[in-house]
Amino acid sequence: MLELTGVSHRYGAAMVLKEISFGVEAGEKVVLLGANGTGKSTLLKIANGLIAPSAGQVRYRGEAISPGALRNAARNRRFRGRAALLFQNPDAMLFNPTVLDEIAFGPRQLGLADAEERARHWAAALGVGRHLDRPPFGLSGGEKQKVCLAALLVLEPELLLLDEPAAALDPRSTGWLVDFLAGLRCTVITTTHNLSLAPELGRRALVLGEDHGLLHDGGVEAFLGDRERLLAANLMHIHRHRHGLVEHRHFHVHDWD
Repeated sequence: MLELTGVSHRYGAAMVLKEISFGVEAGEKVVLLGANGTGKSTLLKIANGLIAPSAGQVRYRGEAISPGALRNAARNRRFRGRAALLFQNPDAMLFNPTVLDEIAFGPRQLGLADAEERARHWAAALGVGRHLDRPPFGLSGGEKQKVCLAALLVLEPELLLLDEPAAALDPRSTGWLVDFLAGLRCTVITTTHNLSLAPELGRRALVLGEDHGLLHDGGVEAFLGDRERLLAANLMHIHRHRHGLVEHRHFHVHDWD
């Protein structure tokens, strides 16, 4: 479904991604891991055609995807109806006067006759149906994230790209999100800092190293059980503990959102 070949990207002189190549099959659930600054968000934006990579190519079902390629109106309409990106910060996605308008915006842009019916269905599915007449800006962080997710799912995409979707959620909502995503039939690529959550989000892990290359492409459990690779990815550290008068050092994984 999705194929990246030799994708590299720079912001000025700073290397953000280095020769990334992988493919994702339809229906896969993939977790994208890496320390801060390794390029995870940039990689999702490139996969979604929002950023043109400095080098390399992205293909979706065999078609080239980039801002230039998506200037073709028919291709852009087709791709935007199939692939959707959830930004890490929900405020970056909200701009409509009500929650209903926010969720219905995409299908209205595509001229779908059942836009409002779809919006009400997905608002209920995401648990924000009672907020349909409210401005989305006044909701809690977790509610905003759910509205943004509903605004993507209303188009029933084949590919869902999620950038830290649990970042604004409390533990109960995080558990709900894991169960909800597990029930989706579409292909999902999810970034997270929460390593204990990673096995719940997918069986396959793509791990970006601090050199901005692809450090691991394989099973999530295999990666989480590999201390050397966790250290190399800067996802594990050592620090001292005190227990009374005794001091010793432990390995710890980075496990936060």
